[in-house]
Amino acid sequence: MNSPNDTARVLVQALPYIQRFHGKSVVVKLGGAAIDAELDRALAQDVLLLRSVGVRCVLIHGGGPQVDAMMRRVGKEPEFRNGLRVTDEETLEIVRMVLVGKINRDLVGTINREALEDPVAVGVSGEDGGLLQVTPRESSLGYVGDVSLVRASVLHRLLDEGLTPVVSTIGADGNGQPYNINADEAARAIAVAMAAEKIVYLTAAPGLLEDVADESSLVPRLTSAELRERIGHASVSAGMIPKLQACADAVDAGVGTAHIIDGRVPHALLIELLTDEGIGTMVKREKSW
Repeated sequence: MNSPNDTARVLVQALPYIQRFHGKSVVVKLGGAAIDAELDRALAQDVLLLRSVGVRCVLIHGGGPQVDAMMRRVGKEPEFRNGLRVTDEETLEIVRMVLVGKINRDLVGTINREALEDPVAVGVSGEDGGLLQVTPRESSLGYVGDVSLVRASVLHRLLDEGLTPVVSTIGADGNGQPYNINADEAARAIAVAMAAEKIVYLTAAPGLLEDVADESSLVPRLTSAELRERIGHASVSAGMIPKLQACADAVDAGVGTAHIIDGRVPHALLIELLTDEGIGTMVKREKSW
């Protein structure tokens, strides 16, 4: 148990960060590998606390492992090319069912159960209101799209009403055809369109590591240029590359800072945003630390 003095020091340490981020937008992307009932409850508490001090928080979620599990349950083996899921019509229906119908509803329910007032979380698919408009990536991938436009006004209006958007990364083209979107890239596009102060990736890893076999070899901070130099290096796992690319692209496009943190740690979001020490890897466009 922390002593009262320790608790007071933590609260005082958080004050300048709360003042700095009040009224600012923070986009949080929760990876499917980091989704867990108890950890989701801690994340819900983090999001609600940030909301209570004036931070405009948008939660984006993936769900790759959950989609894989459902596909295997129906006798369909997942297929990937260059890290992207090959998405035929049947796979697209499974992706929509898992992301929109299961994971999104569970996250919304968890946040609303933790709320001490009226429910505040609202589930949103990228198809809703034309939030995420896409163009096809390439025919060999099937219904996989790249974000071509984000209607950030949809999210800003919800935030203006005091609500917390929880976004599933299914988008649609100009004809209303749904497409599967890489969640890391969708989060980046949303953060840029919202002119967010921060984008935070909650993963099943401590952050960027010098040695993938040594979780103590965390790289605490680096510039987008330094990060790009590391992409493709042997020390970077294939699953981490899209997140690193998205972080570098986000800060180069105007997002204040990007963070890769360990979503397996309870309250990792608060630790990273509201304490001096932080918990993961922070990326800025230029050095200022």
